[in-house]
Order: sequence, then C-alpha cells, then structure tokens
Amino acid sequence: MGGDIAIRIEGLGKRYRLGQSVNLTRTFRETLVSLPRHLGQRLRGSPAAAPAGTGAGDGAPPGWFWALRGVSFEVPRGEVIGIIGRNGAGKSTLLKILSRITVPTEGRVEMCGRLASLLEVGTGFHPELTGRENIYLNGAILGMRRAEIAAKFDEIVAFAEIEKFLDTPVKRYSSGMYVRLAFAVAAHLEPEILVVDEVLAVGDAEFQRKCLGKMESVATGGRTVLFVSHNMQAVRRLCTRGVLLHEGTVQSEGEITGVIDAYLRSSAHQEPNAEITPDMHRTYPPAYEIHRVEIRNAGGEATATLLMDERFTLRLHGRAHRPVQGLRVGVTFRGGDGARLATIVAGPDGGISTGTLQGAEDVLTAQIENVFMPGPHSLDISVKSGGGDWVDFIEGIQFTVAPVSSSGREPILGGYVRLDAQWSHAGRRSDAA
Repeated sequence: MGGDIAIRIEGLGKRYRLGQSVNLTRTFRETLVSLPRHLGQRLRGSPAAAPAGTGAGDGAPPGWFWALRGVSFEVPRGEVIGIIGRNGAGKSTLLKILSRITVPTEGRVEMCGRLASLLEVGTGFHPELTGRENIYLNGAILGMRRAEIAAKFDEIVAFAEIEKFLDTPVKRYSSGMYVRLAFAVAAHLEPEILVVDEVLAVGDAEFQRKCLGKMESVATGGRTVLFVSHNMQAVRRLCTRGVLLHEGTVQSEGEITGVIDAYLRSSAHQEPNAEITPDMHRTYPPAYEIHRVEIRNAGGEATATLLMDERFTLRLHGRAHRPVQGLRVGVTFRGGDGARLATIVAGPDGGISTGTLQGAEDVLTAQIENVFMPGPHSLDISVKSGGGDWVDFIEGIQFTVAPVSSSGREPILGGYVRLDAQWSHAGRRSDAA
C-alpha cells in the first residue's frame, strides 16, 4: 500500500444470521457434546454454517442477510472522511471491522498506522479498573510507552472532567462520565487513525462543543479521521470527503457537499414503520430492545409523511431480553441537516412508571404537536434503565413534513419550527388629514 494511503478497503462484505440467539447459560459439557454435530454441519456445508458467497451478485441464503457487500474505497493519509447513511446502511458494521471488533465475511482491509476507535460508550474500558488504569491500558493497547501516556495524562483528565473520580472503578461511572473519558482517551492519545461513531449523540451541549473543537484540532493536525454521524452540520463542518452507504453498499463517494446532498435526497423517501434490523442498534441484543417505531397521522394511519400542523402519534414497540428496572426513553428530533430540534422524555419524571420489565411486549405512545417546518426530518431514540445506565440507542428514523397544512398549502418560511402566536395591536392611529 502506498505511503499516501491510510486505509484501503477492497470488496468488503459482512453477513449475519437472522434470529440467531445465544444461550448464555449453556454448560461446558453441553458445548463439548455439541461440537461434533457443528463440525459435521460445517463439513457438509449445511445452513448452520454460514456458506461463503460465490459472487458479487449472490443474495444471502435463507436466514442470513448482508450488512455490507462489495464495499471498496480508499482513505488518503490525513483526510477526514464522513461515513453517512440511514440506520441499517452498514455504517457501524464497517467501523467494527476497521476496529477489529468483528471480522469480515469477504474482502480485505489494509491500514497503515495505529488506530483508536470510539464506537460505543465505554468500548475498550475494563469495568473493574479505575479511570486512571484504563487510560494507561488504552495507551498500551495503542503501542504507546508509559512516558508518552503520562505526557498526555493531565490533558485527558482535564478534558473528561473526572478529576474527583479518577481512582474509582469505571463501572461506577455515569454514562456521561464514561463517554467523556472514552472520547478524551481516543482523541488525546494521538493515534494515526481515529474512528468515531456518533459521539455527538450523547452528552450535553457543552461536551458536544468540546468534542467538535477537539476533532477539528485532530483533523488539522494531519491525522486520518473516519466520522459517523447523523448530524449533517457537524459532518459538513469537519469532513472534506464522504462515503454514503445504502443497504450495505457504497451509493456515493466524493466531495462532502455532494455526498450529503445525495443522502438528504434519498432520506426523504424512506419509510419508518418497519422492523428495526440488528445493525440499527448501537449494541445487539440490548437489554431492552426497541424493535419497531411507528409514526401515525391524525387519522391513525401509519405514515412517513405528515402535514405541517398535523398532530401525530409516535409508538415505540419494545421487549426486555433481560430484567430492566424502569425505563427512561428520550426521543430527539432532527432537521434534514442533522441539527437537533427538540427532545421529549418518557420516564418516572415524564409521567410514566414501567416497574421491572422482562420478556413481555411493551408499547410506549406519545401524542405530539407537529411544529416542524417542511422537509426531511429524523428522530433518534435513547433508552436508559431507571438507574441511568444505557440500554439501547437507535438513530436516524426518517420522516418528512409536507409543505401542506390541513387547511391547504402554506408559504415556506425560514427556520426549523413554526411557533404559534396570537398578535394584538394597541396604540393610537393617526388618520391622514
């Protein structure tokens, strides 16, 4: 690979088996007994073993699906690349392969330089170790000497704002503390390649501002960055080039403005009312899984297009795979450029009480006034337990607001939302003589 190329991806593909469950209570004896059967299945090429594809046009066998297929592109050294696409497009799968969290089914990846990634809250942290110990552990994983890590240590701690909890095991950290430390470690330990997956989806406004500022500093410092986000404002601000993924394949690649325009055009035609695939979750399976999101209009019909002033219903269908004590659900609405417009919260302080959930199907319903301006929009869903721990996170459910109200077409004004206002006038009118 040439010295001016940091990452080269050729014919990359990743296939998953649908509906495959993992028996976490299986005994060692049961595992040994099942080994000959599984070996025989693999030798016979039965469906229990993922059969290899034979060509670029092959579909997945029954019970399997391609999260990525035929993905090829190069990333020049020192370039900041935005990886964009709707949920289920394969963005997170691609970054997990690059980060060596999962292996591809086909194709190859070449990288030149040490890589640090921030894919999920707390990825790469050992829960029993303290914040201090995890900083040194992550630096060692990157191949850094202890003196190199020590030179960056104070800067990392100051950025993460965890001075008081530095010697506390990270399993006791809140999700906000986790992500602040994870980002600080990934961004400050100076890897040649930095991979960041939607870090701006969590944290308060001040933390997001700090993240953007640090990422701009990293980008101008000549390091290679792969950045995944549904915030098109941030992507446009940080990235010079982009790659648009659609259903696991590269739909567009090139200068960032053109790639974002292609994404916004395609997003306006996506339907939200469908089963959510495993790749759309930040982790899978989550403790509590939102498996279907419905948007219903004023007439109760499932739709992806709303009128400007139409009150609508949001229905979240979920199930608990493991016991979850209470739920706190946040829904963030975004404009077509990824700007955050509004957030609604359901939980004990939002008027609902779920108690302990396990197994049964649940439906959370919200009645919402539509104040959004016409155009493409999206929503992100975050789920936490009653104790504040992250349970599930889904991004980029697409819907559109049409430039029509219930009384007919209205003029399209600037801005993101429409505010209802009642005007009055008081004062003395001077009549012309």
